[in-house]
Amino acid sequence: MVLVDSHGSKDDGVKVDFRGKPVDKSKTGGWLAAGLILGTELSERICVMGISMNMVTYLVGTLHLPSAKSANIVTNFMGTLNLLGLLGGFVADAKLGRYVTVAIAASVTALGVTLLTLATTIPSMRPPPCFDPRGGPCVEANGRQLAMLYTALYTIALGGGGIKSNVSGFGSDQFDSSDPKEEKAMIYFFNRFYFCISLGSLFAVTVLVYIQDNVGRGWGYGISAGTMIIAVGILLAGTALYRFRRPQGSPLTVIWRVVSSAWKRRRLPYPPQPDLLNEYYNATVPHSDKLRCLDKASIVEGDEGEDGPKGAAAATGKLATVTQVEEVKMVIMLLPIWSTCILFWTVYSQMNTFTIEQATFMDRNLGGFEIPAGSFSFFLFITILLFTSLNERVLVPLARRVTHTKQGLSSLQRVGIGLVFSIFGMGASALVEMRRRDAFVKDGLRIRAFWLVPQFFLVGAGEAFAYVGQLEFFIREAPERMKSMSTGLFLSTLSMGFFVSSLLVTLVDSVTNKKWLMSDLNRGKLENFYWMLAVLGVLNFVVFLVFAMRHRYKVQNYVVPQLDGEGELKQQSHESTSINAGKIAAEVATEEP
Repeated sequence: MVLVDSHGSKDDGVKVDFRGKPVDKSKTGGWLAAGLILGTELSERICVMGISMNMVTYLVGTLHLPSAKSANIVTNFMGTLNLLGLLGGFVADAKLGRYVTVAIAASVTALGVTLLTLATTIPSMRPPPCFDPRGGPCVEANGRQLAMLYTALYTIALGGGGIKSNVSGFGSDQFDSSDPKEEKAMIYFFNRFYFCISLGSLFAVTVLVYIQDNVGRGWGYGISAGTMIIAVGILLAGTALYRFRRPQGSPLTVIWRVVSSAWKRRRLPYPPQPDLLNEYYNATVPHSDKLRCLDKASIVEGDEGEDGPKGAAAATGKLATVTQVEEVKMVIMLLPIWSTCILFWTVYSQMNTFTIEQATFMDRNLGGFEIPAGSFSFFLFITILLFTSLNERVLVPLARRVTHTKQGLSSLQRVGIGLVFSIFGMGASALVEMRRRDAFVKDGLRIRAFWLVPQFFLVGAGEAFAYVGQLEFFIREAPERMKSMSTGLFLSTLSMGFFVSSLLVTLVDSVTNKKWLMSDLNRGKLENFYWMLAVLGVLNFVVFLVFAMRHRYKVQNYVVPQLDGEGELKQQSHESTSINAGKIAAEVATEEP
């Protein structure tokens, strides 16, 4: 297709239709195109949530694996899925484009769920049944049985990573940020994006989990596979409606070139004026004084002219441009906030694992019907839906009146609110676990599983703020040419959160001689693990506040060169987009005597 071919020319970021021609805004993009794209993410969420929220009960109850190992299998799967978002973003930005990457990734996901259906349906893929998998001597799943399960899970992870890292960026491409009406729609896009996929999660933890536990795992996963196949068809059917950006080369190559060049030129002196840097006036992202050490990647050695070594170096890519240096700076400036977002997802991962395990030890009967343990995640997602709706209809309009800004709540304010909710969520989890175990040990009673609702509510409310805030932050603050990769960077915080959870579980299991996180929670000390996460959350929030207060949003960083009344070059801040700021800089250059 024409849309994925860069034709060997430098892309200016202009959007095209599927024939490679400039878009007709009346026939492409908008909410219809974005809605078709969101269908793919909706289906991916149905598949992944249907697996992750109930897989731990299958691993413990059917494959007879220890609770700690089962929790780590789930968190490692989720961590890998989100980490592969970086790969998906790289492939989309470097070669295939977001559309083709999403289409291929969705097909791979459908294949993975089909394999998982077979792995949980074929009798030889399960060990012999055991009446009490936590008490008696049960036969654990062997290597061959686990191999097929792992193959299925990581095939899903490969496809899911490609979808996650590109679908939100591809969806936002359907709106024109230079059009006030479409820009307002794009502001709401992120909230509606998450509201939509939360509906998919809600369906997964209610309908699919019930089918998995009461009809059969194969039926539950088979429905997921069918849903994914339908989503691929819908995505392809809407091809003529989409707006596309051609891939502009590997952002990782640019990052490596700038960093390595800056290191090689580290002993060069800074030029007296920044306009002596390579392609200063042609920059689409104005020069800034942040991370000045990277500016050395665009310093011209000596006074070679354009026809000399400077021109040759620039032609071979050895000499970085100001635009490339500034884009790398923008990515690096995201890393402090990135690091403080990780622990939120470590907390969130407990809702997939130990909280579900808690439910299996509690009274889940409701009018003679036993609610599946995994279905208690319903309260997590209904809270997300509630707060996402409240954010858009109540909190954001109220915040707009107070702050007099379009966004109302900034992306970092949303993240901070989410972190606070997660801390209280872990405190509630610890208190409920103490209440649950004391009731069983002292009185032999199984308390109602609805005691888990507060922790689901608090963590769900936190996710409604943190997910939208992080997604918006990484997409809006990253360079335009690295949008897919920046989404992958955001997903890597989820990935690292799940991996940190696995690491903490392993360390705690080792240090406590398996006394805190036992398969029989009645004999363990799970509440201590929750308290530990709450304390880590407080420390992490303090660090986040420091980084957030120091961060300057992208539009505030732009410095546009202008001339003063006497014809001398001066620096003036300009609140505009990077492209507009670059145009102003170029115009100033033509006026300079």
